[in-house]
Amino acid sequence: MTDPVDPAVPPVPPAPPAPPQPAAAPDTYPGKGLGIAGLILAIFLPLIGLILSIVARSQSKNAGYKNTPATVGIVIGIVLIVIGIIVSIIIGVASAAIISTTDLNY
Repeated sequence: MTDPVDPAVPPVPPAPPAPPQPAAAPDTYPGKGLGIAGLILAIFLPLIGLILSIVARSQSKNAGYKNTPATVGIVIGIVLIVIGIIVSIIIGVASAAIISTTDLNY
């Protein structure tokens, strides 16, 4: 059977609709994958990693996003290239010094 409606109790109004959810930030943005690849390559192949990181950062900057992996890849690439140049100079100078002091007359 049906419940009798008590006229002294007003009916409960329906719940208002839920507000729309704000758009979530995208998980990917232009240059994200390239920035990660540049960061990894900057550790093993600094020049290639530096170039990829610069390209990735440029793509992200043009799209209005901040690309931290690309920025870190740029820094690591520059630091490792400078270290490589310094080590090469040291090895070259040491090699020249060793060769100049070595008696090659047998």
